[in-house]
Amino acid sequence: MSHIKKNALLEVTKVLIHMSKVWSNRFDSSLNPFIEEFNASISFDKTLIFEDIECSIAHAKMLGKTKVLSTDDSLKIIEGLETIKEDFIEGKFCPGAPSEDIHYCIEEKLINLIGETGKKLHTGRSRNDQVGTDIRLWLRKKIDNIDILLAELQNSLYLIAESNIYTLIPGYTHMQRAQPLSLAHHLLAYLEMFQRDRERLKEVRSRVNISPLGAAALAGTKIKIDRYFTAEELGFENIYKNSIDAVSDRDFCIEFASSSALIMSHLSRISEEIILWVTDEFSFARLTDKCATGSSLMPQKKNPDVPELIRGKTGRVYGHLQSLLTIIKGVPLSYNKDFQEDKEPIFDTVNTISSCLKAMTILLNEGIDFNVEKLMDSVHNDFSNATDLADYLVFKKVPFREAYQVVGDIVKYCLRKDILFKDLKLEEFQTFHNEFKEDIFENLNPINVVKSRNSLGGTGFDQVKIELNNWKKKLFT
Repeated sequence: MSHIKKNALLEVTKVLIHMSKVWSNRFDSSLNPFIEEFNASISFDKTLIFEDIECSIAHAKMLGKTKVLSTDDSLKIIEGLETIKEDFIEGKFCPGAPSEDIHYCIEEKLINLIGETGKKLHTGRSRNDQVGTDIRLWLRKKIDNIDILLAELQNSLYLIAESNIYTLIPGYTHMQRAQPLSLAHHLLAYLEMFQRDRERLKEVRSRVNISPLGAAALAGTKIKIDRYFTAEELGFENIYKNSIDAVSDRDFCIEFASSSALIMSHLSRISEEIILWVTDEFSFARLTDKCATGSSLMPQKKNPDVPELIRGKTGRVYGHLQSLLTIIKGVPLSYNKDFQEDKEPIFDTVNTISSCLKAMTILLNEGIDFNVEKLMDSVHNDFSNATDLADYLVFKKVPFREAYQVVGDIVKYCLRKDILFKDLKLEEFQTFHNEFKEDIFENLNPINVVKSRNSLGGTGFDQVKIELNNWKKKLFT
């Protein structure tokens, strides 16, 4: 190799080494290799590559608009960033070490592509407002995707409910048989939960959708910038009014994690019910082969792995919420390196709830069949119509507390004889109260019990149909 080529290679190496450090010439020596790796975030924040390019393009446009950069320089930077994006999509650009993070990795690539002009991109901004913008852009998209997944899950629940208005299921309180319900009514309760989840995410999104770009490191900048221009370019509804708050706010991450924890709690609740329903002891439903696994030892087993995994992953999301709360609890204003730890919990939370929502939707669509015969039979073999026995007397002008005690005596009598209300003769009923008439048996029929609960929001079939109609309008129009 010639002397000239060796010198050129040495200069290029020096430039690359210098560029791999984001900070200035104030430092005389390089980082300890382990500390350099410990400090870097490129391994996970490369997830933000598209958002970082989008953010940088908007910033470059603004610098051109405000004449901070010439039109030619602005366009040259934008074209370079578009090329980097295409190279990444085509697999020609693979971000990684020795770059510390995705933000400077892209800047390095830009300088390599377009030369000195690339060094002008960072004018008037800091990595502090840059990363804050990137994660908001990324999270905004993910919230929109999660909302779609929630809507798809609601659609699946709706369709099952629509087909099971007159299918009865035991209702429980304290995990004890309480009162019979329409299966549709039971499933519609989950639609309500997931609707609240969607509403919470919408509120979180409104606070995610505020631009910190232009706050710079913490104090703003003397460079002539237009923050409203970049906010509009990036689709933000507003800008942070305080530059310190802009770079140090991670409330939106915690709000998202909190909303996600509630989504997982609702997924875990329905998972637990499905796990119970498919046991031999309940037999309210059966698992299909599409969403169940077997045992490596016991050939008869069919395991509910999908709902079990969802139930287990709930703790993972709860942990991310606790992690984020702990990160910010003692951090003084403004930006601190602690905030680098916000990304992995958020990234994993998005991945976890997205996969769990998809899995639950598939499970409902393809993986579970309700045992309607077993469900209908189960509500005929308990005392869950006891309240209706008391209500029968109330309609006969018997005070509720008196009626309540009468029914307690009847239950005790039946338990001693190992029979149910339906096994009693009218004469036996009348030994407890003379207001019992022949129509008592019709009133105690579980179908009539459910039908009669027609108060607003109740399980009565007319009310269920009203609610299904309301949900149809929400979900399909």
